Amino acid sequence: MGAEEEKVQENEKLSPAQNPMSPAQFLAWKRRKDADASARRDEVARKREEDIATGAVQMNGRELFLHEPWVFDNSRY
Repeated sequence: MGAEEEKVQENEKLSPAQNPMSPAQFLAWKRRKDADASARRDEVARKREEDIATGAVQMNGRELFLHEPWVFDNSRY
């Protein structure tokens, strides 16, 4: 047991002091993080839509199906 206690004490010395976070602080941080991630995702999607509209990038299969479904119409064959 003595060796285990020494290891615990060494780990405590090596690890930086951590400030305990309250649940309210965590939820505020999580909401802020999720909002930032959502804003970044929306900006990337908006930029992609603009690039597709200008023809700067090539559409993938899903985008092609959503924007030009007539390409996938097999009723003429």
